[in-house]
Amino acid sequence: MTEELKVANKNQGLESLDIWQKSIDYSVDFCQNILPKLPSEEKWALNSQLRRSVQSIPANIAEGYGRYNFQESIHFCFIARGSMAETKTHLILANRLGYLDDQTHQKYQTRLAELGKMLNGYIKHLRNQKNINRIKENSFVDDEYEM
Repeated sequence: MTEELKVANKNQGLESLDIWQKSIDYSVDFCQNILPKLPSEEKWALNSQLRRSVQSIPANIAEGYGRYNFQESIHFCFIARGSMAETKTHLILANRLGYLDDQTHQKYQTRLAELGKMLNGYIKHLRNQKNINRIKENSFVDDEYEM
């Protein structure tokens, strides 16, 4: 189990991840304040696509976290990053179609970019932890043979 994901404080779990908390906050804010601005004819089109893509961000972070495996966690973070790109695209469409004013559009794009930076930092952290565990295992194996 070289890639077992260690949780720093097992009592806190997923809720202790800043990126998960921030992405949940963004999703809730987005669903409450952006989706109602879309016209009713977009209910099954753009509205639905935006809802799914924005909610997919924290959901995929959570799914990766729940796998307790560094590589799988990283994989699901990449999926969350894809959902961010999809959300960005739909936001641009909503703005260009005149459903969102420029100020609102920019506010949510800026927050999304900040989430992207946080997610990239989390991915980097997971990669570092994966490498540290690999080094520790190799050291343990070497020490074992030196008896």
